[in-house]
Amino acid sequence: MKTSFKLGATAGALMALGATALSAQELPDTMVWTSYDVGSAGYAEASAIADAFGKEFGTRVRIQPSGSGIGRLQPLLQGRADYAFLATEAFFMAEGAFDFATPEWGPRALRAVAGRPAGITLIAAGDAGINTVADARGKRIAFVAGNPSVNVKCEAILAFGGLTLDDVEVVTFPTYSSAMASMTRNESDATCTTPTTSQLYELAESPRGIQYAPLDADNTEGWEALLKILPIMGPSEEDVAAGLPEGEVAKMAAYRYPVITTTVDKSADEVYAFIKALDETYDIYKDGTAAMSRWTLEKSGRPAIDVPFHEGAVRYLKEKGIWTAEDDAWNAKRTERMNALMAAWETFKAENADLSEEDYAAAWMTRRDEVVAGLN
Repeated sequence: MKTSFKLGATAGALMALGATALSAQELPDTMVWTSYDVGSAGYAEASAIADAFGKEFGTRVRIQPSGSGIGRLQPLLQGRADYAFLATEAFFMAEGAFDFATPEWGPRALRAVAGRPAGITLIAAGDAGINTVADARGKRIAFVAGNPSVNVKCEAILAFGGLTLDDVEVVTFPTYSSAMASMTRNESDATCTTPTTSQLYELAESPRGIQYAPLDADNTEGWEALLKILPIMGPSEEDVAAGLPEGEVAKMAAYRYPVITTTVDKSADEVYAFIKALDETYDIYKDGTAAMSRWTLEKSGRPAIDVPFHEGAVRYLKEKGIWTAEDDAWNAKRTERMNALMAAWETFKAENADLSEEDYAAAWMTRRDEVVAGLN
């Protein structure tokens, strides 16, 4: 009995040590994440989450900021970063679109871990007569030079109102800030952006005023048109917006920014541990910025999002009772689209190696549209 007791105590101690070691090893000791530049919302939110991981688990996170989508993606694809806090470049990369429609890039198999929803709609000067998206016909719409992430969202939102770029006067500005401020200067009538951009508060206080064009959730035809162009958004109601009276909501589209992204071959156990840590540290980082409360997994762990969810994330979301059968169907369809584009890319690349870079990109974008149309 005495001997047996000693063996049992020893075994129990070893089991306890093993459990402690396992818990400590759920997250790596160190990680590297990429994000938008210092000062951006993406960097601030990544920093708040990294700080929470350090406090709760002792994990040291180095955030590598970059002002370009390629700069945020290259370290991830080269194995020098574990996760990337991305914007719509995650979708563009998965599609081989815009900056990634080159022989060196093309579609890649990325996976999402989670992504905070952010509202966007057509936001107009109050005196421009744009009460609905359809009212934007013939109006001056501000676009940003070299920024497909902003511009393609606007193209999709215009489609909601039955409009194309040919139906409006596109006015291109050199920077995001200048485009957002252009309505106050009466250089444009509307643009597409998030409702808390600083320049919108100036517009709301200006003589022109501000108006939000609603994207009603029950407008089935409008949403079908929008999602054909950009299938990463869904209906959203925003109660925090420049010039919006207290107690009112603006009906918008929700996209995801930032999207925590990794590669398809990232270990499912590693991703499971990451999203589990993201969930368990929520109370530490939720007040880090005004938008951090949207990182709750009930909001950030559901489609639609830029790329399919990683299997490790899905496993945890299912355990939490958040992931649904509809989410599974969305993920399967999104994965099918990505795989079809990757297969088409290999054939296209072999057949068009002699094209100039400009012609190559244009031809691929046409081929991409054909592949996507064939999936619907």
